[in-house]
Amino acid sequence: MENEINVLDELNKGACMGKDAIHFVMDKVQDENLKKELDIQYGKYNDITNKIAKLYPEYSEDTPHETNAMNKAMTWYGIEMKTMMDDSTSKLAELLMQGTNMGIIEGRRLLNQKNTDEDVKDILQEYVDMQEEAVEALKKYL
Repeated sequence: MENEINVLDELNKGACMGKDAIHFVMDKVQDENLKKELDIQYGKYNDITNKIAKLYPEYSEDTPHETNAMNKAMTWYGIEMKTMMDDSTSKLAELLMQGTNMGIIEGRRLLNQKNTDEDVKDILQEYVDMQEEAVEALKKYL
């Protein structure tokens, strides 16, 4: 049970970080197609967090962990600094891909754990698949 709580917490933090990053770059995006893609990705992250919230009570009376204020601030600051001189569509896609790749790595690491309940593993697989699709979608904006 402790493993499931950890996996769900890590997934929720990753999905929240994805939503935060999209939120922070959205006002910089000029390309309408990229905006639509990011809206779709945001919705998928939201779906993941909703599924986690529904499943979480089976393992804990607490609520799923989210990114803390410091991590949100660091994400915002990092995006601001990295786009200060270049906020092109290509640069924004690159930044989002870098973060998404970190999520894929974490998700794959969690998938390799052998003792995870099937319901949790299903959400985890959906998260990884969604992120891998996001990377493919963002490649065309580089």
